[in-house]
Amino acid sequence: MTTQPTTSRTGLTRRGLLGAALAAGAALPLASVAGPAWAGSGADSPAAERFTLPTPTGPYPVGTVQLHLVDRSRPDALAGPGRFRELMATVWYPARDVHRYPVAPWMPDGAFRAFVDDAGFGELASLGPLTAGHVGAPVRRTGRRLPVVVFSHGAHSHQGDHTVVVQELAGHGYAVVTVAHPYDTYTEFPDGRIAVPLLDPRAPTLPGDFAADLRFVLDCVERLAAGHNPDADRRKLPAGLLGSLDPRRMGAFGWSKGGTATACAMLADRRIRAGVSLDGPMQMNPPLTGDLHRPFLMMTAEFTRAHDPAAEAFWSHLRGARLNIEARGAAHVSYGDNEALFPQVARRYGWSAQQLQDVIGTLDPGQAVRIQQAYPLAFFDEHLRHRRSRLLDGPSPAFPAVTFLP
Repeated sequence: MTTQPTTSRTGLTRRGLLGAALAAGAALPLASVAGPAWAGSGADSPAAERFTLPTPTGPYPVGTVQLHLVDRSRPDALAGPGRFRELMATVWYPARDVHRYPVAPWMPDGAFRAFVDDAGFGELASLGPLTAGHVGAPVRRTGRRLPVVVFSHGAHSHQGDHTVVVQELAGHGYAVVTVAHPYDTYTEFPDGRIAVPLLDPRAPTLPGDFAADLRFVLDCVERLAAGHNPDADRRKLPAGLLGSLDPRRMGAFGWSKGGTATACAMLADRRIRAGVSLDGPMQMNPPLTGDLHRPFLMMTAEFTRAHDPAAEAFWSHLRGARLNIEARGAAHVSYGDNEALFPQVARRYGWSAQQLQDVIGTLDPGQAVRIQQAYPLAFFDEHLRHRRSRLLDGPSPAFPAVTFLP
């Protein structure tokens, strides 16, 4: 395993990484918890099985493919002279004939290994979950192009940390493009380089940098829609992907810092017709200016308008359809894969109910998974497909924990 030369581990001690992961709510269920409960757990025994993710509820199987993208409009000083912003993205989409295609891991193996190695739990590298996405499966074509949603991860996290939401959208007919933001993520490049978070004040990891990545990905979506392959290595794409995306129906969502980046990108780019923030702190950098006249959903947990002035300030600048929901008992990590993965960790290592609640909150994990499957889908359905959902009208008996804030 080689580490990307431009993304050094300098200053990234195990304790520092764990602290950063805990502060940011990084999605990896194994790296976010330290303590004696992990010692001698037997997780490396032959009987240990992979963690699992919930199956998406949509009518279509899911395909996926990685893209290696280079933004030649943005020089990368940290990477060296003549280098440009380089990132990995993954496209998820409704597929057909998936049986001959392997399922994708939650994270690329090299990236997952680097993640758990840096956290001091390298023996757990074989337990990463698999997804519902089939690598390289042909795209399901119906005569109408697919609406597109792009995803931005949180600080020190990775592009797979909200796979529950991503594959749910794909299984209902969306193309979803997840982005690995350089210098603030773990990812793996086609040539074997492993990128890890860089704790360097010069690193471009502000929400505005994430937002610029999202806007570049929108450019790549437009290239795909026009029948051109944006992959820097010109690798073969799944059958039917070229020309299958609809650049006139594009949305975005993100978690934590990625939620803030989604807002930044929407303010700067009218191509994003609807946005969702999953507990984003909304501390804009560059600062918030102007109003947003397109639909936006805030799913808050800890960065609430009642306690976070930045969230309230952002809400006051929303001039289009706006919605703010909260789930009682939710923690910062609740609107993501953690709610599916941490209970499995707790069972494996004999955590008490209190230990589990300290990590994921008191919201029932099954309810949390269903909330993140249902509400972003309903919101994008309404604003990208014009499919009105009563779920967005107010409280639902199916989701008793969800409250609607005026």
